[in-house]
Amino acid sequence: MTDPATRAADLLKDHRASIDRLDAILVYTLGERFKHTQAVGRLKAEHALPPSDPAREAQQIERLERLAKEAALDPEFARNFLNFIIAEVIQHHRKQQS
Repeated sequence: MTDPATRAADLLKDHRASIDRLDAILVYTLGERFKHTQAVGRLKAEHALPPSDPAREAQQIERLERLAKEAALDPEFARNFLNFIIAEVIQHHRKQQS
């Protein structure tokens, strides 16, 4: 029989390993996302399109809030997270256009 402290330490180790794997997934997923947004930025620059698309951004925020609720994640956190990403993407698009 395992003592409670050892069991807790094992559970903590397992949770941390899962968190580390999920962090890696997030980083690689963001990297892939930014590859696509950079391609969008190049297209926008080539065709003199504006760096931001407020209607699309609003749709994406609404979509992400809905997904967050489905995933039992705070929708405000999801909105803030997407707003941060969108701001970064727009900054990249503006750099590509200058």
